[in-house]
Amino acid sequence: MRRIVVAIASTVAGLVLLFSYRTSTGVTEASAAAVSTGDSATTSDSGSGSTAGTTSGTTSGTTSGTTSGTTSGTTSGESTATTGSAVNTKWGVVQVRITVAAGRIVSAETVQLPDHNPRDIEINRVAVPVLNSETVASQSAKIDVVSGATVTSDGYIRSLQSAIDAAHLS
Repeated sequence: MRRIVVAIASTVAGLVLLFSYRTSTGVTEASAAAVSTGDSATTSDSGSGSTAGTTSGTTSGTTSGTTSGTTSGTTSGESTATTGSAVNTKWGVVQVRITVAAGRIVSAETVQLPDHNPRDIEINRVAVPVLNSETVASQSAKIDVVSGATVTSDGYIRSLQSAIDAAHLS
């Protein structure tokens, strides 16, 4: 009889702990707005994310294609902004815009990112500044995938390559 009471009490305690566990990430709306506009000034760690893996190959089932006709260029003084194609990924659309001056990429930013849930926003808040800085550093789409943001990184790289192609960079 005593064992039954202890077993029931343990089960109830375990269930209470399980249901009281909070799974939300607690990302604020300001972070979400900064990520969706590509503003990296509000991120706390803009250049020192850990990267792993390579850009070769694609994960099966992570992308469903690209949309055509989304490349455009605008001229602002001596620099040109070129937007890559919108790439549909498993988690949403990723689109990149690069600014080119004197034949070099001077900046990269995201135009569209998956932002349907707090986890997307949290991942992109860390991954996008890393991808942007690696783009400027490498001057190409040959950048590493950010660990923990593989799907977004793959979409970013594909959109980046289309922007580079549209800007006629080698």
